Amino acid sequence: MALELQAVSRVVKGQVHIQPTTLTLEKGTMNVLLGPTLSGKTSLMRLMAGLDAPSTGRLVWDGSDVTGVRVQDRKVAMVYQQFINYPGLTVYENIASPLRLMGKGRDEIDRAVRQTAEMLKLTPMLQRKPLELSGGQQQRCALARALVKGAGLVLLDEPLANLDYKLREELRAEIPRIFEESGAIFVYATTEPEEALLLGGNTATMWEGRVTQFGPTPTVYRQPADAVTARVFSDPPMNFVPCAKDGQRMTFGIDAAAPASGAFAALPDGRYMAGFRANHLHLETHSGQAVKFRCTLGVSEITGSETFLHLDHGADRWVGLVHGVHDLPPGGEVSVWLDPAHVYIFDAEGRLAAPAAYAAAA
Repeated sequence: MALELQAVSRVVKGQVHIQPTTLTLEKGTMNVLLGPTLSGKTSLMRLMAGLDAPSTGRLVWDGSDVTGVRVQDRKVAMVYQQFINYPGLTVYENIASPLRLMGKGRDEIDRAVRQTAEMLKLTPMLQRKPLELSGGQQQRCALARALVKGAGLVLLDEPLANLDYKLREELRAEIPRIFEESGAIFVYATTEPEEALLLGGNTATMWEGRVTQFGPTPTVYRQPADAVTARVFSDPPMNFVPCAKDGQRMTFGIDAAAPASGAFAALPDGRYMAGFRANHLHLETHSGQAVKFRCTLGVSEITGSETFLHLDHGADRWVGLVHGVHDLPPGGEVSVWLDPAHVYIFDAEGRLAAPAAYAAAA
């Protein structure tokens, strides 16, 4: 069983919401849609669910064309970031409600409700009403109502966005377990790279209505196909600096250079763009190969045991994430170090020309 999107697109009043997209989602897989707000995640989910009709292309479910099939006639469930429960019904009745609409018998409903409640650790709350539950329990109730239908496709549209940190962590840990037990195709939309990494499975990075890359989550993270994917799958977004290869030498920006060794050695001479993640900048050298950059500090943000540094390096603006509390004066010069092993190289079209050595070895 699989869901296939075959050159599916969505155009509304001349505005492209989804560019032609081809994806195959296999049974029993977790698939994350990762991208910023308005990148097309919800629009793509609505096409998968049958809530919207594609402008071009086909949707094929288990070998059958379902492009024109109503959402009511598909085995699809969708959970949104808002808690959508019936406040006047108990948790039991909330979970049972879709089965009653399907005309299932009393014994079958009771068995399915209790089995699903057990999976989601809701059994002690079955006789409570949603407003008597915590935020995480309310979202689990909404998820249980979606799963109880036995849907082959479960769509989760930023389901943890409205929860506090502790509840998000709790449900992030539970969702992979729930997914494994259900055997359905899960599609999970998020703006957070960390969430994609925690959920695992496959990730499709999205930008302006286009899927830029799709594959196993660790592979997409470590070996982004292009600069756009690298930017999307980094938080803060990946930093970039112009660079050039000249014989055995790599130059970065206005004042830094390193030997063209490892993956850099195979690059043809020419101009490129180097990319590196915020956590790979350091205030002290951590490697004999580290390259030093002189920057101007815009502002520093202390967040517990880490500090965000907003840096200007010539015309480039970077964000560094360094360990420890560093209360540095804004506007002053600050030097940061970067190990070339953490540098990705992209060509003039933004395509990956050389992966970072640390990622290629992982």
